[in-house]
Amino acid sequence: MVRIVTTASLESFRQFIIVSTCRSFIPESYLRDYEVFPEREDGPGAIYIEAADKVTLKKVREMTFANAKKVLGIIYSSKSGNTQLKWRQTRRRSGKVHGDASANALVNLVESGVLTQEWVDNYLKSAGTKEEGSSSITNKKVA
Repeated sequence: MVRIVTTASLESFRQFIIVSTCRSFIPESYLRDYEVFPEREDGPGAIYIEAADKVTLKKVREMTFANAKKVLGIIYSSKSGNTQLKWRQTRRRSGKVHGDASANALVNLVESGVLTQEWVDNYLKSAGTKEEGSSSITNKKVA
């Protein structure tokens, strides 16, 4: 498990959720629409979007797609329970991501732009110098 504390755009975190859960079956129009978010019911793998205005669009498999405006926060849990992440709005469409991520989630976080490859490389270097166990490193992005 890797402790994550970083800043990220709402769109990059939305892409992380899509890559992690429904990339193979999300309708193309939903993939392109930055206001459409996947959600999953309570239980293992719950995903919840907290927004000022949210309308359910369609259910595909176990995912419910919702059109959400003015997103305030997102809670993401993997089905395995190895990843627990929260995105919290700090201003407009920017926010802070914090929580614990599995190795698989790290790959998806980099692919979606939440984390940089440099962040992962720095983490691996620091983890190599520490004893076994959870580690924490802060992502410093250069704008």
